[in-house]
Amino acid sequence: MIQPSVSKINKKIIQCQKCPRLSNYIKNVAHVKVKRYTHEKYWGKPLSGFGDPKAKLLIIGLAPAAHGGNRTGRMFTGDSSGDWVAKVLYDNGFATKSTSLKKNDGFELINAYITAAVKCAPPQNKPTKEEINTCSDYLYEELFLLKNVKVIICLGKIAFDALKSILGVKQQKFFHGNNFSYGGKTILCSYHPSRQNTQTGRLRWDQWNKIFLEAKSMLSDKSVFSF
Repeated sequence: MIQPSVSKINKKIIQCQKCPRLSNYIKNVAHVKVKRYTHEKYWGKPLSGFGDPKAKLLIIGLAPAAHGGNRTGRMFTGDSSGDWVAKVLYDNGFATKSTSLKKNDGFELINAYITAAVKCAPPQNKPTKEEINTCSDYLYEELFLLKNVKVIICLGKIAFDALKSILGVKQQKFFHGNNFSYGGKTILCSYHPSRQNTQTGRLRWDQWNKIFLEAKSMLSDKSVFSF
């Protein structure tokens, strides 16, 4: 069961209309759709995070995909990025199955929680700086409520910069494989598993899997968090 505090912030997120450009865009996408999903009913609302509220692993993405999460109603569900996320989580013991196709499909997270820097799908996957800043209030609340988190994986520079801003980290820069400790937590950086990264070879499966192997190893080594 999701704790009442996490449930409360999730309801706030779903009802949010703070960014007119994003609100209009996700509603329009849900109405117009694309040909392959013509007969499906789109979610067409902001997306809250999901997973285990007692999780020690937190994964922060960029934003829902227009025809992925914005269609299915769950982040990293029903698109190619979701395929990569589901398989790597399952392979490393953080999920109950290796595919994430739709809500209520049996895909559940184990000791992990997924959210995003921006809760609405942005046009061309490019939220504005103002939209990121506005949405960071929700990410801040999630970080506060998910009190057991020990390892945070940032998928892409936007997610990393959003987290940096909240934590007040100034010295660190984004690059794939970067990891550092801050405030009793370890932050890991990975390229986002978007098609433009996975299909071009910028992000290979071995590089991707290594990030989650490191996270699993850190969480199994209690001495890592003894500072």
